[in-house]
Order: sequence, then structure tokens, then C-alpha cells
Amino acid sequence: MGMMDFNLGDIGDVLVKAREAITGESIDDPIKRAEISLKLQQLEQAINLGQIEINKAEAASDKLFVAGWRPFIGWVGGVAIAYSFIVAPTAVWIAELNGATANLPTIDMGVLFNLVLAMLGFGGLRTYEKLKGVEGRH
Repeated sequence: MGMMDFNLGDIGDVLVKAREAITGESIDDPIKRAEISLKLQQLEQAINLGQIEINKAEAASDKLFVAGWRPFIGWVGGVAIAYSFIVAPTAVWIAELNGATANLPTIDMGVLFNLVLAMLGFGGLRTYEKLKGVEGRH
């Protein structure tokens, strides 16, 4: 299970097994298991809806350190990708043309792409806002 695959269903399985280990009782009734699964899904949905409300409040803020962190992360990710795919290879190529070697630092692209792709998901929402003409309402 990776970080992006995490959900409360995973916790639910652990909690059910912990309950069974403590009480010595297992939940064999499929209806009872379905009820527990439904409650866990409802809890997960409530948490997600709460996070959406927090995101809305952050995005509506006029304060740079509240609403500005997402654009900052986006710019850092864009600069890092430009460095990794354009600046560093070009610098190495120019150094080699001049008979030198360039030992430039590298960026872990796996971690960077996870971050940037997550931000692009938010960017899609921002594009939707712009198309609907509701951007900039703070």
C-alpha cells in the first residue's frame, strides 16, 4: 500500500481484526460486516467533505501564507522539472562540448512527479473556476 492508496477501509480492516483479537469474537454475519463497511465508508466521506471545506477556506483567503502555498508548490515543482529536463542536460551538454565535465545535483523525480501530479489535480479545479468566471472572488 503506497501513500496515495491509503483509505479508511484499510484502518477498518485493522480495527475489526483488533476487536476480534481483544474480544475473541469474530464477525461472521455478512450483514453485520456490510453494516460496518458502510459506516466506515460514510466516515471516510465525511472526512473528505470536511477536507474540501478546509481547502475552500484556504483558497478564499487573502493571506499569502494561507492561499499561496499551493501556487508556491506548483512553481517549485515546475522549476524543478525545468531544471531536470532542460537546464541540467543543457549544462552537461555545453560542458562536454567544451571538454569539461559537469557534476550537477539531481532531483528525485519519483517524489517530484507525485507532488506535481497531485497539484495538477487541483489545477484542473482551478481551470474549471476560471471557465465558470468565479476566480479571484476572495
